Amino acid sequence: MPSKPVLAPTRRNLLLTGLAAGAALAVSGLTPGRALALTTEEASRLIDSVVGDINSAINSGGSEAQMFSKFERIFARYADVSVIARSVLGVAARQASSAQLSAFTDAFQGYIARKYGRRFREFVGGDIKVNQARQVKNFYEVKSTALLRGQSPVEVVFLVSDRSGSNKFFNIFIEGVNMLASERTEIGALLDKRRGDIGALTRDLRSLG
Repeated sequence: MPSKPVLAPTRRNLLLTGLAAGAALAVSGLTPGRALALTTEEASRLIDSVVGDINSAINSGGSEAQMFSKFERIFARYADVSVIARSVLGVAARQASSAQLSAFTDAFQGYIARKYGRRFREFVGGDIKVNQARQVKNFYEVKSTALLRGQSPVEVVFLVSDRSGSNKFFNIFIEGVNMLASERTEIGALLDKRRGDIGALTRDLRSLG
């Protein structure tokens, strides 16, 4: 019997694969055994607010430092920072003290704001529009499109949950690139270089991104 042809991965397939991986990474940090109260409309409204603030930040005409400061406020307001920080830190998060984890989360917030602020800064002059939201098991996927002048549109997907107590996004995909998976790899490598010293990683994160 002839073997079935192997299909080349499409951008959609890569996005869906990454979506599943990102959800698996985040589930361990969410509170189990709680009924989903968040609705599709609420998830969509949350991301409407997120992209509204992002659009305002990227088109504000401020300096890079000013834009990064705005992105940190956006991240602090709308992202489930503590869940994301614990997820990217992995096993080390369970071994860290409360003080170490708090300091790491604070440093990580600034680091991720600078890193993704630079990514979103590429959209200056464009506009991000929310397209659709749908429930995926115990969270919601909200798709949006960055419409850029003179360039192809860029898909930006947010994953939203209320399982930590409030409506927040816990992952972002930009053109299929999974924030949680990418940062877990990156933070893991940085921690390994520092021989598992979370304090050293926390100090260094304040100047990285």
